[in-house]
Amino acid sequence: MTPSHRARECLAIAACFLRLGLTSFGGPVAHLEVFRREFVQRRAWLDARAYGDLVALCQILPGPASSQVGMALGLLRQGYPGALAAWAGFTLPSAIAMAALALWLAAPGARVPPGVLQGLMVAAVAVVAHAVWGMAGAYAPDARRRFWAVLVAAVALGWSHAWMQPVLIALSAGFGHITLRHGAPPPAVHPLPLRVGRRAGWVGLGLFAAGLGVLPLLAQGAPGGWWPVVDAFYRIGALIFGGGHVVLPLIQAEVVGPGWIDAATFLAGYGAVQAMPGPLLTIASYVGAALAPPLGGWPGAAVALAAIYAPAFLILVGTLPGWTRWRQYPALRPLLDGVHAGVVGLLAAALVHAGRSAIDGPASAVGAAAALMLLLTGRVPAWALAGLCAAAGWVLGAG
Repeated sequence: MTPSHRARECLAIAACFLRLGLTSFGGPVAHLEVFRREFVQRRAWLDARAYGDLVALCQILPGPASSQVGMALGLLRQGYPGALAAWAGFTLPSAIAMAALALWLAAPGARVPPGVLQGLMVAAVAVVAHAVWGMAGAYAPDARRRFWAVLVAAVALGWSHAWMQPVLIALSAGFGHITLRHGAPPPAVHPLPLRVGRRAGWVGLGLFAAGLGVLPLLAQGAPGGWWPVVDAFYRIGALIFGGGHVVLPLIQAEVVGPGWIDAATFLAGYGAVQAMPGPLLTIASYVGAALAPPLGGWPGAAVALAAIYAPAFLILVGTLPGWTRWRQYPALRPLLDGVHAGVVGLLAAALVHAGRSAIDGPASAVGAAAALMLLLTGRVPAWALAGLCAAAGWVLGAG
């Protein structure tokens, strides 16, 4: 492939993910379903089993699962430039909007109308519910796997610790090994066109570990500069499981506790990012932009955003070469099928968490149900639904 052709392919990847980054509301659960419809059903970049395996891997790894799946799709398509194009297209629209919001809120008297945020969050609940329905049909197609998905969701809701997700994923693999390995042999698994070698994988894992070891030392040596910011956001990105809904409280503890920004400023961003299209981790750009001078502004947004996503990319590069080989072993198929069912349960638990934060009374409950019905018709796209709900929230809030 010539450099010009590769550049055109990367631009096409960036354009595709840019459209999704501008229109994909609902957080990581909805994003995974949007990716499945776009890249499995519509574009046929990979089959449903391969996509499910990528989702399973990114649920096991620390970091934002939907963003890692997007990076992996770009990586499989055009290597490192493809991964960067996919990440930039999907992430930068929300990141720029969140940084601009932080700078606007710093002006005297500026505020976001609460009814608009409430309306957007109600729309997000409907989008997530629609996404969970689609993922369940694809990856929990029978009674055994649906039962396991419900059980995983119940446990995840009862014990919402960050370490619970990898435990439930491991138990789901055991469930698949015990209950799904009988019957006909699994179909052949086609190898993924990975453009990352084993040596690059080991380099990625080494850099991932080095960041955890070296950055705290640099932060201690320069407590008033950029290194504490880089260290805090890198550590958050490296050590969280469960995507944006889980990481938001962790970011709050890291930045409000030390007094980097005040609680009111953070809560405004917390509500706004859940109403934005694209990944929830772009709240990092909001926090970075809101930091006190001489930090903050657009440089602060860029530093915080790069720091929180760097570990997700490094550990993905480090594990994907081995994963693409292991998934081809027939003995591992039942384990992965069990993990797929467990992922559906985790997504259902995320739906409940989203509902708790957005549904605050009968009116919002009715609004979410009506929004879901509109989505189920297949005639109203998510971005149009978000606009309708935001307008309704504004009108009701003003009244």
